[in-house]
Amino acid sequence: MKKIVALILALVMVLCMLTACSAGSSTGKVIGVVAKGESHAFWQAVKAGATDAAAKYGYTITFRGPASESAKDLPSQMEMVQTALSNNVAGLVLATIGEGYTDMLTQAYDSKIPVVQFDSGIWAADVDALNAAGKNPIVSHVATSNYDAAGVAAENFFNAIKGDIAASDGYVVGVIQHDLTATGIDRAGGFIDKFTALADADSTTAGKYTIEKEEKDGDAGNAYVTALEALYEKGVNAVFMTNEGVVKQVSDAISAAGDKYSSILFSGFDAGTKQIEWIKGSLSATLVGSVAQDSYNIGYNAVEQCIFAVEGKDVSANVAIAGAWYDASNIDDMIAKNLVYEG
Repeated sequence: MKKIVALILALVMVLCMLTACSAGSSTGKVIGVVAKGESHAFWQAVKAGATDAAAKYGYTITFRGPASESAKDLPSQMEMVQTALSNNVAGLVLATIGEGYTDMLTQAYDSKIPVVQFDSGIWAADVDALNAAGKNPIVSHVATSNYDAAGVAAENFFNAIKGDIAASDGYVVGVIQHDLTATGIDRAGGFIDKFTALADADSTTAGKYTIEKEEKDGDAGNAYVTALEALYEKGVNAVFMTNEGVVKQVSDAISAAGDKYSSILFSGFDAGTKQIEWIKGSLSATLVGSVAQDSYNIGYNAVEQCIFAVEGKDVSANVAIAGAWYDASNIDDMIAKNLVYEG
C-alpha cells in the first residue's frame, strides 16, 4: 500500500510539474498587441503580419484595439493595455490614441516587459515622462514615417499638377487633416512642407499657389465633408486627404453632388475599396493617386522586434516601413503585393 501511495504521489508531482511547465511556456510565449483599431482592413493586415511573425518564432499574440481612434475610446484602450500587463505578457506592442499611459508603461518597465511602439506610436508627453523617471520600457519603434510618406504624396501630386499651377493666377491647394493626433499632424505637415519646397524651387510655380488646411478631430458628423465644402468655398483646385476615412467621406460627397467637384484634383493616403475604385475612375472628380502604408510588414516587424527584445537579441531602435505611391498605372500590382488592401 505504501508503495502504491508513493507511486500515486510521484505521478501527481510529475503532472503538477508538467502543468506548471506548460502554463509557464504559454505565458512566456505571448506578445500582447494593442493597436489603434481592430476591425478595419488596415488593422486586420497589421494583425496578419503580427500573427505570422509570432508563429515564425514559436509565439502567439493577443490583438486588441478600440472601436475608434477618437478621444472617447481612450479609456477602452487603456483597459486593454492594463489587461495585457496583468496577464503578464512576454512583451507588448502598442500604438496609443492619446496620453496617460505613463503609469502602465512604468509597470511594464518594472516587470521587465519590453515595449515596441508601432504605427504612430506612443504620445511624446508619455515618452518624455518615462525618460525623466528613468523607466522607459520602449525598445523599438516600427512605423511608416507619416511625415516622409506624405512627402512622397506631395512630390507625385506636385508633378501631376505643376503645369496647372504654372498656368494659373492663383492655384489653391487644400489639405484635409483627419485628426489632431501625431499621425494627422505629421501627414499634413509632411505634405505641406514637401509641396512648398518643390513649388517654391520651381520658377514656373513659385508664388502662384496658396495652401489651405482644414483639420478635424475625427470623422463624426461628416466632418470631412464639411472640410471639403469649406475648401470649395475658398476656390480650391486640388486636395490632399490624410487618411482613408477622409477619402471615404469625400468620395461619398462627390458621388452625391454630380459635377460640383469635378474640376478638383485629389490625392489620398492609405487604401481601401473606395479609394481603389476612385483611382480607377468611378467618380466625376479625379483621384490622381495615393500613398500606401505596408500594414502587413508594420505588424510583422513590430512583433519580431518585440520577440528579439524578449529573447535578448539585438533590437533595431527604429524600423522605418516605406510608403509607396500608387495610381492607375500600378494599382493592380500594388494590390497583388499586399501593399494596397481592399475593404
